[in-house]
Amino acid sequence: MAKQKQLKLGAIIHGVGGNVSGWRHPEAITDASVNFGFYKQQAQKAESGKFDLVFIADGLYITEKSIPHFLNRFEPITILSALASVTTHIGLVGTLSTSYSEPFTVARQFASIDMISDGRSGWNIVTSPLEGSAKNYSKEQHPSHPERYRIANEYLEVTRGLWDSWEDDAFVRDKESGVFFDPSKLHTLNHKGEFFSVQGPLNIARSRQGQPVIFQAGASEDGRAFAAKVADAIFAGHESIEEAKAYYADIKKRAAAEGRNPDEVVILPGISPIIGRTEEEAERKYQEVANLVTIDKALDFLGRFFEHHDFSQYPLDEPFPELGDFGSNSFRSGTDKIKQNAKEKNLTLRQVALNVATPRTEFTGTAEQVADRVQAWFEENAADGFIIAAALPKGLDDFVDLVVPILQERGIYRTDYESDTLRGNLGVPIPANRYTKVNV
Repeated sequence: MAKQKQLKLGAIIHGVGGNVSGWRHPEAITDASVNFGFYKQQAQKAESGKFDLVFIADGLYITEKSIPHFLNRFEPITILSALASVTTHIGLVGTLSTSYSEPFTVARQFASIDMISDGRSGWNIVTSPLEGSAKNYSKEQHPSHPERYRIANEYLEVTRGLWDSWEDDAFVRDKESGVFFDPSKLHTLNHKGEFFSVQGPLNIARSRQGQPVIFQAGASEDGRAFAAKVADAIFAGHESIEEAKAYYADIKKRAAAEGRNPDEVVILPGISPIIGRTEEEAERKYQEVANLVTIDKALDFLGRFFEHHDFSQYPLDEPFPELGDFGSNSFRSGTDKIKQNAKEKNLTLRQVALNVATPRTEFTGTAEQVADRVQAWFEENAADGFIIAAALPKGLDDFVDLVVPILQERGIYRTDYESDTLRGNLGVPIPANRYTKVNV
């Protein structure tokens, strides 16, 4: 009898939150983004709920109009290393840019977290959407959208090659014979490509899960092609179950066309549940957050997606301005969706800004209602699981305490971990070392 497919869950830990004014909430810890105690509590709470992973997002460029969390937050590699020591089973996933880093260094960093955590690390590959990032890395200009993905493809090729530098039984460590390692099981990469020249080998071995789990979050055409080719898990964002089902089917089809098993590509939309004991309480909680956001802050938040464009120059209550291709070299899929939605619904700038800054999610309601929607998306092939982004300071606690038991009772979510590695829990295979792989 086939084992029933199980829902996967992750939690994004984003300090004072993804809302432009969330830090003003009465229950918010105002220094949460640089408060290790807060990150520890969130990670351990997610682990108590048997979540697959915690997720640390990142960015490389800020302005005075950036949301508070972006202004002052931990760098992912550092905080994930710290969280590895206070957790035992939950995966540790962080964002790192392929446009503004070097493959050898990044291979070492994630391999180190993988070793520290005993096989629980994951890398969310991003290509950096903000043009201002170039100014912080001595670059003349930000690479174009297609070029960023060409860089990312080669970058991952190099990184994965470096992770295979050592065969799994290379380190003999025999004190009597004096043999520390078997030289025949050490491999030099010698990569020379369009963007990178990396000799290797890497000076750290593979962990129990072989290589860190590869996450990807692009939704543009280039992003989808890249995800289907290389990602073990995909962090998606959708406003409706119909949109999510179409994306899910597209990615699974693309993965199959790449010769991959679609069931081994895990699709995880991000959601921000708001849970109340009644529908009225859930709505009140939403309004508490929404009412903190002024239109000025909403315009600033909207501007970030369009290369920090100044939207205050346009009339608020007239149709959303015509921007042409503006935004196509930053958050392309997101800006395309914003422009298309505004045009189709004839929305004003005020409506667009407030909708983007304080989105009303369908995952708002009682614990039973939220569990129903989670189950529907899961069973109707809109998602393999979800990344929970708390919309309120106690949002993760509410989901773990109130929704998780319902999902467990319904038999679609684990009551205990299947494994103590991230790959084991997500159900994605350990990649064979390319130097020992047997081709059949």
